[in-house]
Amino acid sequence: MKTIAAHRRIRHPLAGAAVHLGLLCVCAGYLLPFIWMVSTSLKTLHQTQEAPPRFTPHPWQPQNYVQIFRHPTFHAVLYTRNTLVIALFTVVGTTISSAIVAYGFARIDFPGRGLLFAVMLATIMIPFPVTMVSVFRLFRWMDIQTAQWLGPDNIFQMLGTFKPLWLPAWFGSAFNIFLLRQFFMTLPKELSEAARIDGCSEFAIFWRIVVPLAKPALAVVALFSFLGVWNDFLGPLVYIQRPEQYTLALGLAAFETRIGGTEWQLLMAASTLVCLPTLILFFLTQRTFIEGIATTGGK
Repeated sequence: MKTIAAHRRIRHPLAGAAVHLGLLCVCAGYLLPFIWMVSTSLKTLHQTQEAPPRFTPHPWQPQNYVQIFRHPTFHAVLYTRNTLVIALFTVVGTTISSAIVAYGFARIDFPGRGLLFAVMLATIMIPFPVTMVSVFRLFRWMDIQTAQWLGPDNIFQMLGTFKPLWLPAWFGSAFNIFLLRQFFMTLPKELSEAARIDGCSEFAIFWRIVVPLAKPALAVVALFSFLGVWNDFLGPLVYIQRPEQYTLALGLAAFETRIGGTEWQLLMAASTLVCLPTLILFFLTQRTFIEGIATTGGK
């Protein structure tokens, strides 16, 4: 028995090294497209069209990152501002509404709670393309009704504005509600009961006790919402009508398909700049993100 245990102790470091080596190979496979994109962003237009392609750019063209901000057909600052505006309203709306609904499902006992939660959870399986036409017709109907009462140009107009992109976020997100509900259920009920004895209302218990304890989970919800808006292409494509309203995703697509050919080195430079904020945000919030995922659903 001692010999077997000693043999296992000898094999463990080798097994751990093999596992880490395998994970590094998998990570390298995922990183290769990103590295190729960065490499292409430092090439000239002629180098991007070479056959066979060359991985290392020679000479290097770092001025591509400066040129993309001066390009007449890609307004990087304007597209970034539009994306951040949509992301701000979406993140705030998703976090607040999902937290309130999740608290109701986790801590308030009312008739039909289980059935409503099951129905809400089932909506996770419905992708956006399935409801896209119905939601678009709903916003169009709202525009027709408001135009009859307030005129064609009013503050409640939906189509052709940013409102359809962030307004649904204020009515909760099924996945985020489920995530927060699982976290709220792990909090001791004694805290709420003690606050209720002291005279706190249900909303005061939620705002003063539950929300401060749920900061890691709320940070995860906010991060997921921001990443979803930052990378969203189909939503802006459906509702945005004017070029000055384009988000970064639409701006990249328009830059790629513009008449006269695509300047691939500039497109890759713009794509790298679009990816960098999400990477930086994840590394800055990595500890909070992992903590929120690890504590969600854990007793």
